[in-house]
Amino acid sequence: MLKAIVPILCVAVALGYPSYPSLIPNGFSVPNPCGGGIWRGVGHLAQIGSGPLNPFGMAFRDNDHRWNKTLCMLDSDGDGMTNGEELGDSGCHWTEDRPTNLPAARGHPGICEPVGSAKCAGSGFMC
Repeated sequence: MLKAIVPILCVAVALGYPSYPSLIPNGFSVPNPCGGGIWRGVGHLAQIGSGPLNPFGMAFRDNDHRWNKTLCMLDSDGDGMTNGEELGDSGCHWTEDRPTNLPAARGHPGICEPVGSAKCAGSGFMC
């Protein structure tokens, strides 16, 4: 019985909070800063969304898991682009209740890009 329960628990932990991407602009299509595909766990250091939070995840948590102008205007990862610019909401107009058509996400708000560059050397993140 235990062998059947453990895998189920692991899947639940790995998925985290699958509704969080719907709370930010382009949350389901944030590009992978390590190349190719999307980063499913936008607020986490791990691509799948488990484990430690990245700077955007901490800011999102500290902002009561709400997208607003405050979170939009932050540059959580310190790469010179605001969270809104990276997520395609440079004007900070997107809301969960009234999502607007946005351009595609241009970057990852929680991982300094380009990864490995001189400006991102102090971030500690490596692909």
